Amino acid sequence: MVEFDEVKLLIGEILQLGDRVRAFELETPLLGSIPEFDSMAVLTLIHALEQQFGIQIADDEISAETFETVGRVYQFVHAKVMAAT
Repeated sequence: MVEFDEVKLLIGEILQLGDRVRAFELETPLLGSIPEFDSMAVLTLIHALEQQFGIQIADDEISAETFETVGRVYQFVHAKVMAAT
């Protein structure tokens, strides 16, 4: 089972947000709202999610909607983990 805080903290680590990540909620916007969340950060986050949760993310699964909010990233990862079990 994937916990929201695990995903949230991983996002904060990748983006080097420090304590700012503690305020993140499901609805917290990412893409287009956090300057640190650029295309390189997306690629780094994808790799980190794959490593941390033992999932594979195909190119055709990557979309702007997936990274729109913290909650969408969490839901995506949760679904991938559940599908793999």
